[in-house]
Order: sequence, then structure tokens, then C-alpha cells
Amino acid sequence: MDTRRPKDELTFIAEARRTQIIHAAIATLDRIGFQRTSLAQIAKEAGISPALIAYHFRDKNELMDQTLMTLLAESAEYVLRRAEQAGTPTGRLHAYIDASLAYQSLHPQRATALIEIVFHARTPDGVPYYQLADGEEDPLESALRQILAEGQRTGAFREFHVDVAASVIQSAIFEFAANRTLSAKMDLETYAAELKRLVDRMVLKDTDRIPDR
Repeated sequence: MDTRRPKDELTFIAEARRTQIIHAAIATLDRIGFQRTSLAQIAKEAGISPALIAYHFRDKNELMDQTLMTLLAESAEYVLRRAEQAGTPTGRLHAYIDASLAYQSLHPQRATALIEIVFHARTPDGVPYYQLADGEEDPLESALRQILAEGQRTGAFREFHVDVAASVIQSAIFEFAANRTLSAKMDLETYAAELKRLVDRMVLKDTDRIPDR
């Protein structure tokens, strides 16, 4: 009797194990930070042996790379699905801001893990991840630039440098998760409303029609 498993089943099992390890890495990063996170700590979190992690990932760097890619892909899928449902550039911009902040609130472990990797992980050459420019475009920032550019094309937004505006908006969104002092001062809804009000004054052509919130 042939007891070998079909190739598709083996692939599914391997992917499920890799997903389990990545989720354990996220929880470990949130709990003890990047510097103290090790394969042994991640294995303990997952309830598996370090050797099993080593079977799926070459080292901590590869695991952190895959974890970062997973975090970026999951957040982009959540935010973009909601932004695309809005009918106007202004509506999409507001939905983008709301969804980005909501994702951080709904998944605080993932937000913390992303910050830990971006600001503490380094390449083999010692370059921090946040200083890298590897040519791969962040899907969220790319979508934000498209929203801003579309608003200019349709006449809803005034003329401004799209890259500068996108950077300002992304930084403000990221700051709410990264700055615990700031997030302790106000709730998510207040921050989102104020940020949208400020962004409207920055990008909308007819600022006199912006209602006070």
C-alpha cells in the first residue's frame, strides 16, 4: 500500500506550517520586541521545535523578511478593498485613512510587529530596513498616490506634489501606531476625524466648503 501523500497535500501542509510560524513571529515581536526575538522564542510561542522553523526558514532574517511581506500584504488587502468601494477621490481618500487607522486598531499585534521589523531589522550589510530603497513599491503608498493624482485630474484636488502629500498622510497614519503617547491622548475616531479635516484642507481645491468637524 502506497502511504505517500499527494504533492498538493504536502504543499498545503508546508504552507500551513509557514503561516503558523509567521503568526508566532508576529506575536513574539509584539511581546518582547525585535532584539529579543529569536527562533527559539518563536518556536516556544508556536509550540514547536526550533529545528522545525529552521526547516522552513533559513534564519531569522529570512523569517523576518517573510513576516514583513505578510504584514504589508494583509494590511494592503484590508485597506484597498475598503478604499475602492468609495465613489469619488475624496471618498476614497477618507476611506483610505479610516481603513488604515482601523486596521492598526483591530490588529495591534501586527502594527507593533511591523514597526519592530521596519525600525530594528537590518540587512547582512547592516543597513536598517527603513533606509532601503529596493525598487519594490509599497502597494498602499502607490494606491494613495493614485487617489491623489486622480483627484487632481478630476479637478477635486488642487495642485500639489503628490509624493509629498502621500508621504505626509502615510507618516500621520503610521504615527498613531508608533507613538504610544499620542494614542494615549485621544481615541481612534478623534484622530481619524482630525486627520481627515487637516488632509482636506491640504488637498481639496475648494477649502471654503469643508465643514468643521
